[in-house]
Amino acid sequence: MGIFKQIVNNKINRMSVKELMQYSKKYDVSLTDAQAATLVNIMKEKKVDIFNVEERKELIKKIARVTDQQTARKINQLIQELIAK
Repeated sequence: MGIFKQIVNNKINRMSVKELMQYSKKYDVSLTDAQAATLVNIMKEKKVDIFNVEERKELIKKIARVTDQQTARKINQLIQELIAK
């Protein structure tokens, strides 16, 4: 795995609730504090390789269960944009 991928995965897997809320506001993804806390716990329970399609799909499914389909789609779109660059 390249250094860029390691940095991105490390950031995602170690994100705090405060950081997630900052990103959600920056990218216009509506999250409550409780949802953000749950999402952070999901991301920390199993380290996800965000560049692995299957692992990313599973993460998005979990996000949809905690939030809603629209929020999960927005987050997936943001991830797609970030990893495509």
